Amino acid sequence: MSVETRQQTQQPTRPESKRRARQLSSTQVMFAIIIAIGLMLAINFSTRILADRDLQTIKTTVENEIEDLRREQTELISERNFAQSDDYVALWARSEGRMIREGEILVVPVPLRSTLEIQSSPIELAEAETSLPRPENYQLWWSLFFDSEPPQ
Repeated sequence: MSVETRQQTQQPTRPESKRRARQLSSTQVMFAIIIAIGLMLAINFSTRILADRDLQTIKTTVENEIEDLRREQTELISERNFAQSDDYVALWARSEGRMIREGEILVVPVPLRSTLEIQSSPIELAEAETSLPRPENYQLWWSLFFDSEPPQ
């Protein structure tokens, strides 16, 4: 046999041997499919577990917030009921409204200037103020818009 015939007979066998080496057996294909399905299931389960943990923390947070809001609602209802009662009206009338009942005398304390002036001059009862001076309109408006004393 010549060299050319040997080369011709060897050439077809080389690609066949490469094809055989590259071909996967049916067990290898099934094993790869089982691994792929197992990985997909593991990823799916892990995302579900993480989502469940997140949902549990959200549920706990919402339940705590609901409980706080119910407590606040109870407090507000009791405060509303007190504000609608006669006791609240009487309390407001005496403190903020500066109202008096029949037979009572309204006393408004006047701040003292200094202890030296008090000792040097006797206090005259006729000069004592029994009601607060009425503020000017611009002072009222200023106090409504700003939380400070109006400029003088």
